Amino acid sequence: MLLPAEIESKTLIPALRAILAKKLAEDHNIREDEISKMLGVTQAAVSNYIRGTRGDPSLIAKLLAEKQVAELIDELCENLSSDMAYTPSSLSKFIGLCNYIKSSLLICEIHHNLETDIDEQVCKECENMLLKGPGSVY
Repeated sequence: MLLPAEIESKTLIPALRAILAKKLAEDHNIREDEISKMLGVTQAAVSNYIRGTRGDPSLIAKLLAEKQVAELIDELCENLSSDMAYTPSSLSKFIGLCNYIKSSLLICEIHHNLETDIDEQVCKECENMLLKGPGSVY
């Protein structure tokens, strides 16, 4: 059973970075080396994100199809492109985006695509924790 943090780190964050890298390169004409500094990854990783060899294409499409997620991504992209750096503000927006994906339970759909045999009782308990928000305890 994958934990929400594992899903976030293994699939969600790479997909979000792929979206941002592609938008920054295509919509804002920012070079890969500059994008790598903004996203805190290597230039090779940025190249893979832009070419589509890193980041799950179906997850990327799903995220972009969600209106609120797409708006948050656009806002983060604008922030990064105007500052040309990874700032406390952009970090906050990225964390907020991840938290929205968790609290809206989109991460549950991602999880079900990764693991089809999730125990429903465990699933419901995890869902309850996600709805309570970050830092919640039993």
